[in-house]
Amino acid sequence: MRRSTKIAAGLIASILMLTGCGTAVGSDESASSTASPAAGSTAETTTSNASSEPTTTSAATDSTDVDWSALPTTEVTLTDEGLAITETGTYVLSGSSTGQVTVNADGDVRIILSNATINSSVGAAIQVDQAELTAIELADGTTNTISDAATRSDEEIDGAIYSSDDLFISGTGTLNVTANFADGIVGKDNLTIDSGTINVTSVDDGIRGTDSLTINGGTIAIDATGDGMKSSNDTDQGMGQLTITGGDITISTGDDAVKAEQQITIGGGTLNITQSVEGIEAPVIVIDDGTITLNASDDGINASTSAIITSGLSVTINGGSLTIVMGEGDTDAIDSNGDLTINDGTIDITAQSPFDYDGTGALNGGTVTVNGEQVSELTNQMMGGGMGGGMAGGPGAR
Repeated sequence: MRRSTKIAAGLIASILMLTGCGTAVGSDESASSTASPAAGSTAETTTSNASSEPTTTSAATDSTDVDWSALPTTEVTLTDEGLAITETGTYVLSGSSTGQVTVNADGDVRIILSNATINSSVGAAIQVDQAELTAIELADGTTNTISDAATRSDEEIDGAIYSSDDLFISGTGTLNVTANFADGIVGKDNLTIDSGTINVTSVDDGIRGTDSLTINGGTIAIDATGDGMKSSNDTDQGMGQLTITGGDITISTGDDAVKAEQQITIGGGTLNITQSVEGIEAPVIVIDDGTITLNASDDGINASTSAIITSGLSVTINGGSLTIVMGEGDTDAIDSNGDLTINDGTIDITAQSPFDYDGTGALNGGTVTVNGEQVSELTNQMMGGGMGGGMAGGPGAR
């Protein structure tokens, strides 16, 4: 049974910044260790009290804030035995392991990766079974490497980094993720990426947030056999949301690059899709801003039905800069199985079929160029390859 959402994505606005956590804390500190290494583990841990807590800043003032300074900090040098985290607090991980880092705690857990290498031989490398919120922070100036096993006993745990609850990723370091079983980074509730350099290579999907996926910043590169990034909840109304507000994102994928089961909203950032079947796909797509470069072999931007949304389909472009290059054949640059509305923005399309819509089509503003020529109306691709002209605001036949 799917767990109910605890923290709505996009409300998590804390920016977690690490300073000076590489210094070992002396044995005279009063706080006790909260790390529970796996059975037989020889992982060395040192602990600190709140006064030694790495500096954090918070931009939010609502109840989603976590006061990490009020929780204990544990520094862990990883071994091949892995690490089991069972208490709330901050865990600073360095060293290497062929085991797993698991989280099963009642409260909030922050994992700071500080030149950590976790190449799991048994399943997911980082597996969150329970936590109120899990925050993964990439320490400044560090490179962290994560990979999972190609097989596992519980195939429902399908990510190299997998969280059953809300997952928040930030920091200024680098995270390299190799997914050998299925997906790279998976959040079963809300997954938010705020910052960091994140490189994902996966045999299936790259980054997946089930209820929601929010990208606020960072430099993200995805090379995926399946979908690039997606929000996959197709059973709960209002979920399945993918939002991009910032960041520098590059995606090469064997399937859809950016996909959501209910809605995609792009309000900023740079999105470079170098290879895809469908570039951007959801029942409802809203582009307000951002710089998007898109290469696709089927549809560039596609509003289509999902298991939960079968009506009210639409593509709305209110701004931004879009460059869409389509492969040859029966392909559409912007395809809406409902309405298509362009209100503003700069759109440069190279395609045999620039537009295909089943509902109404409206070109109300912006600069739209098709195959090198600026257009003032939306032409509509008809079934069988014919072209129908649709004046701004007029319906198009398919």
